[in-house]
Amino acid sequence: MSRTIHPELLDTLAPEHPDAVRSRRDLRFINWFMGNHRWIARHLPRRLRPHERVLEIGAGTGELSERLRTAGVSTDALDFVPPPENWPPNSAWHQADLKSFEHYTDYPVIVGNLIFHHLNDDELAELGARLANSARLIVACEPIRRRFSQFMFRVIGPVFGVSHVTMHDGLVSIAGGFARDELPQALGLTNSDWAIEHSSSALGGYRMIATRRE
Repeated sequence: MSRTIHPELLDTLAPEHPDAVRSRRDLRFINWFMGNHRWIARHLPRRLRPHERVLEIGAGTGELSERLRTAGVSTDALDFVPPPENWPPNSAWHQADLKSFEHYTDYPVIVGNLIFHHLNDDELAELGARLANSARLIVACEPIRRRFSQFMFRVIGPVFGVSHVTMHDGLVSIAGGFARDELPQALGLTNSDWAIEHSSSALGGYRMIATRRE
């Protein structure tokens, strides 16, 4: 199954649109079901150095950042949408396009949850080149790309009542997901410079931890 990138409907909707509100609610369930936030909150803190600040890219509703802050991790966020109403004043919310964001050098740790699959290979290579200048640690949760995941999503999605936006975007997300070492390769993270761990979960997750070698 070759990797393909198609527009997702949620990205075309205003944040306050009813379909967008419902789809974000669906995404909360999907993240819970896949265990993405739990996995990041379990693996990230133990790998941080004292006083390191984390940047979550594609932060969406900010729930992962909130969970990390609750665990004692200093976390800022980057997304093209405005911050949620309850966003704390002591954490920065950068409202910008991650492809043109100019302050990656301020963050040695980058976290992405269900965001890298939005980017094509050229965009991933460009982002990887930006991160390579400053990042020490990159942690990612993405969909694993396989036909069985799409089949299961078609079956399970209606059972849990996900919206038409989420059904469309879920299948598109899986098609844009990753397998094996594809994500670190697309980001240009070489084994000579980075210690790379990647794995998959039974519930359709692709996970990567990349640590710069010293």
